[in-house]
Amino acid sequence: MKKILCICFSPTLQKTISFENLQLAKVNRSKKYIVDASGKALNSARILNQLENGCVKTICPLGKENASFFAELAEKDNLNLSYVELPGFTRECCTLLDRINNTTTELVISEPAENLGLPENFKAPEKELLDLIKKTILEVDGVLLSGSRPAIWSNKIYPEICKYAEENKKIILADFIGEDLLNSIKETVPTIIKINDEEFCKTFDLNYPLSEDELKNQICKKSMELSNIIIITRGEKSTFGSCKGSLIEVQSEKLIPVNTTACGDSFNSGFIYEYLNTGNLNSAMKKGTWCAACNAKKERPGTIY
Repeated sequence: MKKILCICFSPTLQKTISFENLQLAKVNRSKKYIVDASGKALNSARILNQLENGCVKTICPLGKENASFFAELAEKDNLNLSYVELPGFTRECCTLLDRINNTTTELVISEPAENLGLPENFKAPEKELLDLIKKTILEVDGVLLSGSRPAIWSNKIYPEICKYAEENKKIILADFIGEDLLNSIKETVPTIIKINDEEFCKTFDLNYPLSEDELKNQICKKSMELSNIIIITRGEKSTFGSCKGSLIEVQSEKLIPVNTTACGDSFNSGFIYEYLNTGNLNSAMKKGTWCAACNAKKERPGTIY
């Protein structure tokens, strides 16, 4: 069994609330709701564990005020969670599902910045978190680092994780953008970069949108330059992948979505699981696409069954 470490710096208590017909400026009564330990890499971890029970480890920081509840939810999903406590609360996110119109609306409720204090206050937790991550990297075959980096963490933390994984010959899938991705590439190029088309253009200073042919050319050019794998997801459109300049295109499944939350995270799960087990890019892209489609058909985010 291949072991995978999922790292999440933006964990979330996710409430998925289903309505028959959601209307603004009205009283809306829900049909039901689900609460999950969530955040990008945690959604991925839940699916990885469904693909193969026991294959995943997860690490994240948690606000101490609701850390125990978050950990209980993670334990129910067998996410093998380790965490570092921080002051305050872990953020919450409400996903509103309109079943008649098949729409998904997300409301992210972050901890107020004034409750957290200065970034200098987080030097000790950052070291504790990095030490835990580095120790666990040695125990796994692959690493999934996904999601945004909150400002309380230094801009060196993502590059340091990527470099440590590479030094220890671990496959790493990087699903983050902008400055953090560019800084990581300066230190060491992640094995796999997964990004959507708009984020790809903005990160690498390209015009957006590009034509399909130009986008294909640019992904091949960039993966050749970096000598790695780049995957570009495009929602309902086909997914492009390039390994050192060679292009693969995989069609997305046509469907009516129930909940589009965590579809990108679901793709990550299928991709890294299949790639670690087969080393085949085409097979990994197809597995990721299948996981994303399965997730879109479910009310609960980060699930394929």
